Amino acid sequence: MERQKNRNEVSDLYKWDLTAIYKTDEDWYNDYNKLKDEVGIISKFKGIITKDSKTLQEYLDAYTSIDRKLEKLYMYAHLNNDSDTSNTYYQEMKGLIDNLYNEFSIADSYANPELLSTSYDTILNYIKENDNLSVYAHTLDNLFRFKNHVLNDNEEAILTKLSKSLNSSSETYEFLTDTDMKFGFITNEDGKEVELTESNYHNFIHSSSRSVRESAFSKLLSTYGDFKNTISSTFSGNIKTLCDLASIKKYNSSIEASLSNDKIDVKVYNNLIDTVKSNLDVIYKYYDLKKSVLNLDELHLYDIYLEMVKDLDKEYSFSEAKDLVIKALSVLGDDYVNDLSKAFSQSWIDVYNNVGKRGGAYSSGGYDTYPYVLLNYEGKLKDVSTLAHELGHSMHSYYSVKNNKYPNYRYKIFVAEVASTVNELLLNYYLLNNTEDKNEKLYILNSLMELYKGTIYRQVMFAEFERDMHAKYEHGEVLTNELLCNEYYKLNKEYFGPNVVVDDLIKYEWERIPHFYYDFYVYKYAIGLSCACYIVDGILNGRENARENYLKFLSSGGSMYPADELKIAGIDITSSEVIVSAIKMFDKTIEDFKELYNS
Repeated sequence: MERQKNRNEVSDLYKWDLTAIYKTDEDWYNDYNKLKDEVGIISKFKGIITKDSKTLQEYLDAYTSIDRKLEKLYMYAHLNNDSDTSNTYYQEMKGLIDNLYNEFSIADSYANPELLSTSYDTILNYIKENDNLSVYAHTLDNLFRFKNHVLNDNEEAILTKLSKSLNSSSETYEFLTDTDMKFGFITNEDGKEVELTESNYHNFIHSSSRSVRESAFSKLLSTYGDFKNTISSTFSGNIKTLCDLASIKKYNSSIEASLSNDKIDVKVYNNLIDTVKSNLDVIYKYYDLKKSVLNLDELHLYDIYLEMVKDLDKEYSFSEAKDLVIKALSVLGDDYVNDLSKAFSQSWIDVYNNVGKRGGAYSSGGYDTYPYVLLNYEGKLKDVSTLAHELGHSMHSYYSVKNNKYPNYRYKIFVAEVASTVNELLLNYYLLNNTEDKNEKLYILNSLMELYKGTIYRQVMFAEFERDMHAKYEHGEVLTNELLCNEYYKLNKEYFGPNVVVDDLIKYEWERIPHFYYDFYVYKYAIGLSCACYIVDGILNGRENARENYLKFLSSGGSMYPADELKIAGIDITSSEVIVSAIKMFDKTIEDFKELYNS
């Protein structure tokens, strides 16, 4: 058995180059110590920010300068920490910069209330008379739209200091589910007793052995059932916090408060749910197909993760993955490919796993760093897809930095999944069109169906549950574990349809979804995939200016509100058209799979 490598045993060819941020740790500490003395400077503007346009500019310039330096320090510390989380040296470094960020937030907590005590007309006049303020125009507009929801400076300072306490429900939930909960043992395919964990549940629920799938399903969810009172308390506590904060800040509801951060109307959220629920026949068709292909008399919930196509017995070296991704994305043009190639030539990517390295994958970068990519590459097709996905994020960041000044480069999470999913889809369609291997085609079609199923229908079911539980609390209902479980069970019956056996234990599944503590986050996955499908369909089918408009969207950064940025790519998120377009792509993929499978 090959042992896991230590960090120093991994070739530098496969590690990200963080010396591009700071040559040495000593350089980091030099900047950190300088900034420690600088952070307090922001307080000198208290009481005078809006005295005149020059003072306003000086404040915003000072804030931007400190924030930019903090970001660079943070990136170096957090990326080094994630390279090996067991390294206490970088744990301490990250802790130092986290604390400095918090100091800066407290020192600056007076600013927004003070700004908002001024007439917006005054601010607009300052921008007209002082060209140097134009770079802050969107930032200021974004601030003033919250004018009716910002408290006075003392109250805002109190909320800032209480922010960690207000997150206690989610922290308690994480400790409980990540550390304290134990799920016991099950018998695997080889007849051996093995411990069940959240991390290996994925393997068991995908097992070819039905008894293993059923056993894992039952053991995991019944254990969550044993903790239903505690988790109901953390869940309802989190909802109470969000609803109370929304009320304190004069919003009509917690969902309105959350969506206002992206300037998204609640109608967009509701329209997504309504549109998907009007097209449940497509997901029912998918489950009927799965039941038929798996040759099952009954399709239970512990059967739905069993793949209809076996995993490809095919390995891809990282070099092969790189070539595939570049070829697949060449449809975006030579300039895009040339810029994408920098990810490899400039060592943006940390490729392989090592002892202590953070799991999963992500893209992370700042204005003064590369848009780095963390992988745990194992050579499977899914790893190639992950590379394409994360590079989508990185290229979005790259073009955002390249085309915007610091105050306007950060795009919202709302649009973040669009670019990554565009890349993922383009890779899949490239592979489909460049293989004659029937099994490989079926595997890719199956992967696409899983993507549509999991990202549109499953996430929208979660979104509906989250919306409705918040609404029940706001209407005075008590969120008992019985109510929560019964409501979640009803939704599963609706979304899985008449031909799937909705096992009783699924009523506890809501307890294991950490995204319910992320404040109306999951709907963004479904919107993101829908937008990506629309963009990819336009690019591959030659819709006029589809590619050019998409690249303009990538370059917009955070210079506009998300809905306006998506309009650049030809997308109106207030309409059902884009969501229906994605569902039609799902439906076509089902039909393509059936035709190929039966051929």
